[in-house]
Amino acid sequence: MINRNKFAMASGLCAGLLWAICSVLVALFPHYMLLMTTHMIHVDITQMDWTLTWSGFLVGLVGWMILAGIAGALLAVIYNRMVGSGAS
Repeated sequence: MINRNKFAMASGLCAGLLWAICSVLVALFPHYMLLMTTHMIHVDITQMDWTLTWSGFLVGLVGWMILAGIAGALLAVIYNRMVGSGAS
């Protein structure tokens, strides 16, 4: 069994850490991160530019942490139900 609250918190913290690392990389290497994003989403966005502000960073940080926490809680509930029902 997975502790739903702890797994949700761990998911949110992990997303926050990844968001912070990504934001630092965008600030340091904007061109290379734009190229990588282009390849990751299969769309040519090289004519666009990054908008990186402190308020955008904080809104994104909180948003991703909340969404990842909700996803983590849902995953824990689903997993616990599957384990509890004896499903393999």
